[in-house]
Amino acid sequence: MSFWLMTCKNGYLYSKEWPQIAELNAVFVENKVIKLTLFAQKACPVVAVCGAWVQYSQLGAAHLPMIFTLMLAILSMPLQGFYWLGKRAETQLPPSLSSWYHQVLQKMQESGLEPKTLQRQPRYLDLARLLKQAFAQLDSTFIRQWL
Repeated sequence: MSFWLMTCKNGYLYSKEWPQIAELNAVFVENKVIKLTLFAQKACPVVAVCGAWVQYSQLGAAHLPMIFTLMLAILSMPLQGFYWLGKRAETQLPPSLSSWYHQVLQKMQESGLEPKTLQRQPRYLDLARLLKQAFAQLDSTFIRQWL
């Protein structure tokens, strides 16, 4: 599989791993990108077909190459979102987030939970897995304390 498609696939898997919790909206952009990408998956085919129909009816068959190009551009929007998410998933956390990752990891271990991911150089995918497990297994004080 090509590098581009593999990155899109990783982005799709990352979108499934990332916890969709409203408290994370202020800290991370992932929630917004995931919601917009999933919306684009549903809306872009309709927009592309309607746009092509309007252009064809107004401009005629002489402009078919331009119409198909525009359709492809519109249909590629969800792939662009998944590509961004795939690149983000493989990006190492900046030092401030890395220290926060290790603090949350330590808090989970103190609570008697065994985190599924233990990384010395964590990436955003590792953070997503850790947060998903933390939100699922820790109480609501975790949210107020760490966010």
